[in-house]
Amino acid sequence: MAAWTAADIPDLSGHTAVVTGANSGLGLVAARELARHGCAVVLAVRNTDKGSEGLATFDDPSASRVQELDLADLASVRSFAQRLGAEQDRLDLLINNAGIMAAPRRLTADGFESHLGINHLGHFALTGLLLELLSAAPAPRVVTLSSGMHRVGTIKFDDLHREHGYNNWLAYGQAKLANLMFCFELQRRATAAGSPLLSYAAHPGYAATNLQFAAPAHDYEKWLMNIGNKIFAQRAEMGALPELYAATVDGLPGGSYIGPDGRFEQGGYPKVVTGASRAYDQTVWRRLWDESERLTGVHYEFPGVSTT
Repeated sequence: MAAWTAADIPDLSGHTAVVTGANSGLGLVAARELARHGCAVVLAVRNTDKGSEGLATFDDPSASRVQELDLADLASVRSFAQRLGAEQDRLDLLINNAGIMAAPRRLTADGFESHLGINHLGHFALTGLLLELLSAAPAPRVVTLSSGMHRVGTIKFDDLHREHGYNNWLAYGQAKLANLMFCFELQRRATAAGSPLLSYAAHPGYAATNLQFAAPAHDYEKWLMNIGNKIFAQRAEMGALPELYAATVDGLPGGSYIGPDGRFEQGGYPKVVTGASRAYDQTVWRRLWDESERLTGVHYEFPGVSTT
């Protein structure tokens, strides 16, 4: 069987997608490929000037647009969702792509540790606020970007915001584990509700993007990642394939986790992969979900059906 590439994306004419963090890196590649196959894409970005620069690289940017979204501020997330709801009556695809990695300890506008707040809680709130639009589509999908680094993560319910003994990589690992658990619990709830929504997770392996240089806490980390990008990393165009696969392949079971097929899942073409064993603890899924609803104030309601 031939390796799957972006050329295998089906015709997406009439579909609308939101891609967070689409101004550069994996998000820009994913948004551009979706648009290339007929999808109208909303580039949801913190910096709209950079988003416009990214949109200008599309073969045909006319059907897509840039919208401001700051995942570090729940007020911005709510504003984005309200604007989108006023502009359209359905959403076919949401790719929760944006994120930070290995940053010094900082807090979001709402007082959340930044990795958890941006990578997980911001996307949790966004997805919930867009659930009505997604539910209006005939076959809605949500794709959430995780990372192989979820394997070092644990959900520390007694210190979710890492106030004690902060380690930037363990904070990142917790957030990426939360992303994966969110994918699984969202699918469980959608299935229980009888919703057609399909939830997927993906990870890019080791892809050369500006993520490695945007936030790391220490200069030596940036130096090491610069070397790694030059020697080991695959191009962003390859790194984006797992999320594009999850977003567009027909017949893919809900709750699937997609990553590269190469050695140690660091590079290659997309396939279904398996996460760390702790990622499949449904008790933790539910507890994390409840805590995420409490922290964000966003409660999910699939139309007409209880999901408790």
